[in-house]
Amino acid sequence: MKKKIIYTFVAILIIGGMFGYNYYQKIFGQAITKEHVLFITSTDSLLDIKKELEAYSNSPETFLWVAAKKNFSKPKPGRYILTEGMSNNDLVNMLRSGRQTPFKLSFNNQDTLEKFAGRIAEQIEADSISLLNSFKDEKFLKENNLNDKSVLQIFTPNTYEFYWTVSPDKFRTKMLVSYKRFWNTNRLQKAKKLNLTKDEVITLASIVQKETAQNSERPIVAGLYLNRLNKGWPLQADPTIIYCVKEVKGQDYVVKRVLTIDLEINSPYNTYKNKGLPPTLISMPDVSAIDGVLNAEKHNYFYMCANVDKLGYHAFAKSLAQHNRNAAKYHQWMNKQKVNR
Repeated sequence: MKKKIIYTFVAILIIGGMFGYNYYQKIFGQAITKEHVLFITSTDSLLDIKKELEAYSNSPETFLWVAAKKNFSKPKPGRYILTEGMSNNDLVNMLRSGRQTPFKLSFNNQDTLEKFAGRIAEQIEADSISLLNSFKDEKFLKENNLNDKSVLQIFTPNTYEFYWTVSPDKFRTKMLVSYKRFWNTNRLQKAKKLNLTKDEVITLASIVQKETAQNSERPIVAGLYLNRLNKGWPLQADPTIIYCVKEVKGQDYVVKRVLTIDLEINSPYNTYKNKGLPPTLISMPDVSAIDGVLNAEKHNYFYMCANVDKLGYHAFAKSLAQHNRNAAKYHQWMNKQKVNR
């Protein structure tokens, strides 16, 4: 009789132990089998998360069980890093608290505000329309002495840290703060020595950006344009003409060659018809283009055209006669390549 009682007691202990171990494993045991980035939107439910976990969890059903035990029903939107070995308890606690992981957001030069909004929307939860509306908010523009064209200048191509759920307005604000920080005392002093405002530096930098992709050439090109400005000459910058053409034809219109008829486009951005800088930047310049203007090379060049002997670079000239020879060589090369537009 005593043995029977002992056996029964032992059996109860074993069953209880197994039950307890199973209970413990569901809550605190390894649930996530490999690292995964989990994106949760404001409309996602626990069932949506469970479905996402199917490829990264030992038993996705236990996630729902643990969530119910902890009275957790509504996950906070975010970008979450799931690590190998993470338990359901850790996962539920992370999603309940909204403890998402920031990430590195980056962008390069974008020609238009619309393209920029699209590039950012690829990386955060907000869509391009809501971003664009924030960038063009009249109150924001007025408070910062900007307009729907010049606002592009506050976005400096770089890598920044953000949360995936950042709102359009908070994204905009952080970019503005970064822009103001970029224009430190040193850069402002350099702009003043050039007799340019920071807006004018950025406008010229946007032209330099489009004129050459070679960082080493940018101070030279900037110096050439400054020579023209100081002499009261029109810039005659082909990138501004391409900008005008795209304003008429559409941003996807491809311009590989500027035609004589293009120079007659009636636009304040036409630097063949108008002296001085255009009203705003024509594209988003990067740091090398801006610093290329601020550290412009002093020389006597007033003319340039593409260098057919060193593609991707320019042939610079001090005299019109030398420039005409360089230009003739370039046009012959373009005709040979059958580049008519």
